[in-house]
Amino acid sequence: MTAEQVAGQAAALAAGNAADDDWARAIEIIGSAAQVCLACHIRPDGDALGSMLGMAHALRARAAAGGRAAEVVASFGDRPFEIPPILRFLPGTDLLCPPEEYPAKPEVMVTFDASSADRLGLLEGPAAAAGELIVLDHHASNTRFGTLHLVDAAAPATAVLVHDLITRLGLPVTRDVAYGLYTGIVTDTGSFKYPGTTPRIHELAAQLLRTGIDPSAVATELWDRAPFGYLGLLSLVLGRAVLEPAAAGGNGLVWTTVSRADRAGYGLPYDVTEPVIDVLRRTDEADVSVVFKETDDGVWLVSARSKGRTDVGRACTLAGGGGHAFAAGFTAAGGVQDALAVLRAGLAGEAGCSP
Repeated sequence: MTAEQVAGQAAALAAGNAADDDWARAIEIIGSAAQVCLACHIRPDGDALGSMLGMAHALRARAAAGGRAAEVVASFGDRPFEIPPILRFLPGTDLLCPPEEYPAKPEVMVTFDASSADRLGLLEGPAAAAGELIVLDHHASNTRFGTLHLVDAAAPATAVLVHDLITRLGLPVTRDVAYGLYTGIVTDTGSFKYPGTTPRIHELAAQLLRTGIDPSAVATELWDRAPFGYLGLLSLVLGRAVLEPAAAGGNGLVWTTVSRADRAGYGLPYDVTEPVIDVLRRTDEADVSVVFKETDDGVWLVSARSKGRTDVGRACTLAGGGGHAFAAGFTAAGGVQDALAVLRAGLAGEAGCSP
């Protein structure tokens, strides 16, 4: 990590959650803007894309209801610009523009679920040039890269903060808005089974369900669909899984790899690798589970999960990434073995840490 990122994270922890005056300023900025540009992190998951699309629908609903009509632009900085197949069910994906059509100097830009500027990919430049850059995020590792930060590490999903913002703006939570926010919440709570699933989260989910969204349809798209080749890939990568009982301070580590060659053998895209971690983490003998996933460009992305006895967020931060105590990740600068050595060292130091 750079010195600036370390300093930013220290400031984040010291500052705590967003203050009321930050929310008030965000409402004023968004409410008076002629154009609001939205962006989520690259390779978006359900929380990132769902949060952004939920906000886009809310702002468009304001204009349709006769409120101040602001132009709404939404995108993410991937090339090629492709919406993950499992998220194409979300209403509003047709409203997205490719990053090359995104304004170079936005008047107001709002980011979703991005803990640092580099997570914006091709949209990092517009973020640096924006007149106002409002950062909505729930990662403790957020580097405070904007001009205004609505960051709450206690929130189980960025979608929760987006719901707060929409409510404070006095905008309606329509069915289309609810689909995005509900998807964000169920994604980052593991369908309400991860720590951070509080009574408030269930109450918020109930509010969203009252708009008429179909939770079974969301669950089917997120977890219950895969091409037949995924079964062969899953068998392959689970068959090479390694258990290290003494790792993570004796709490146990289980890990595996998914190479691009593995996927190519079954004709599968990168995004199908995401659910592998959910199967691996069921291992009784390991508190920590890790999957090394190779992209089509040959970059290894690392996902880590903890059942509660090890803070994988801090360990991944030491490896140049970040995240939460129980779910985090980083990009491996070298090969798998080099990254694994760094991660083992970090996990040893974080075993037994409280989140």
